[in-house]
Amino acid sequence: MPLLAIVYFSITGTTEKLAHAVARGADDPADVALCRITGDDIVSGRFQNERLLETIDRADAVAFGSPTYIGGPAAQFKAFADASSDRWTQQRWANKIAAGFTTGACAGGDQLHTLTYFSILAAQHGMLWCGLDIPGGEDPGGRNRLGSQLGLATHLVDGALPQSDLNTAEYLGQRLAKLAKRNG
Repeated sequence: MPLLAIVYFSITGTTEKLAHAVARGADDPADVALCRITGDDIVSGRFQNERLLETIDRADAVAFGSPTYIGGPAAQFKAFADASSDRWTQQRWANKIAAGFTTGACAGGDQLHTLTYFSILAAQHGMLWCGLDIPGGEDPGGRNRLGSQLGLATHLVDGALPQSDLNTAEYLGQRLAKLAKRNG
């Protein structure tokens, strides 16, 4: 069974809810490792959690998640990405399937930039990107509400994540796990 590592940072719990939804979607066709980036992982501005990085080394697929702050991923996620440079030089994550999810304060809150950042991070590592294959606004269940094909973009509505966005996260996890199984 393939291993899906879900690497994410969450400060308010919203991104964590999305991470858990991705995990629910992937749970049947894959083993799942939830890898939350915490404040304790950052020492003097640098990410230092070798165990988390080793989990990704073993994974067949990786989902990157972070809230969108000021047009990009949170600094804590960026510290993680910077710490992956040793693995980049060795291409240790090459050919793994990757995807991304993010949330922002507004519907057009620059979440696409965060997803683009994730996809470039994956490309630098030689990973294969998995976007959403649900046309925005066309799904009867309302999945991919904001219409991002690159990955899951969401925002709170009346202070809560819409169920359709959680359903989209589950679908992304399922899609990622199936592709990892097929790739393995």
